[in-house]
Amino acid sequence: MSRSSLLPYLAFCAVCCIWGSTFLFIGLNEAVMAPMWALSLRLLLAGIFLTAIMFARGIPFPKGSAMRTVIAYGICEFAGNLGFLYWGEAKIPSGLAAVLYGTSPVLTMLMASIMRMEKLDARRLLGAVAALLGIAVIFWREIEFGVSAAGILSVFAGAVFGTLGVLLLKRGPDQSPIAANAIGFFVALPLTLLMSFILREAHPLPVNPSQLVPLLYLVIIGSLGAFVLFAWLVGQWKTSSASFVAVIIPIIAVILGVAVHGEKLAPGSLVGVAIAIAATVYVLRSEAKAASSPAG
Repeated sequence: MSRSSLLPYLAFCAVCCIWGSTFLFIGLNEAVMAPMWALSLRLLLAGIFLTAIMFARGIPFPKGSAMRTVIAYGICEFAGNLGFLYWGEAKIPSGLAAVLYGTSPVLTMLMASIMRMEKLDARRLLGAVAALLGIAVIFWREIEFGVSAAGILSVFAGAVFGTLGVLLLKRGPDQSPIAANAIGFFVALPLTLLMSFILREAHPLPVNPSQLVPLLYLVIIGSLGAFVLFAWLVGQWKTSSASFVAVIIPIIAVILGVAVHGEKLAPGSLVGVAIAIAATVYVLRSEAKAASSPAG
């Protein structure tokens, strides 16, 4: 495998590790700040930092159809996806949220087929369903009846909006992932602020380490790092393949939960991990074959 074909796999692994760790830091952030306010601060700071990088590197602002694509991407990915995810995770167990978000590969394949961006491949769809089953096995102990229906719908809506945002970015003109995310952050910011005020959240400014550390981690590592990498990855792979980060992320989160908080794994969790990883490898092998083929 050449260096250029290896880079997307490295980006995939980096995104999985970063976003897997952000579950921990989102929890820490929401322990000291209301969800929509915490998200708004994250978008504001990330937008400022990425815009500064744009000017420093001379990256132009998108125009015309590229700008329309970025606006739609910002609304779906950062206001819709992150907004619903932040709010929903405060209402339901994290394991149930992980299972709901694990539907992303299946959603991506179905929506990409409806949008005529990818053909629906039965083997890849089977891999996505198997990966979802693996996540369910890992978190079966946290899947409860009687939990907040609004929380369930919110997290699932986040997965739908996230999928749509990435597909719209993929279908639009080629452009800098730095510019796409910088503008996307600012597009979403008024919407998340509006929701924060509608929900009558408190709006404290972060001044102590318990507020600053998780916020800055989410801004610098989670937003500037992972979202830019993922936007680049979507330009290299099929969107359905890139969406399998949603399968690996909860596995990373579980590992960190055990390492940091001493959480105990539910019986059968390792079986679920094996199923999810095997299904992901099965699907991503198609990318390796495509990259090594003469036509690719």
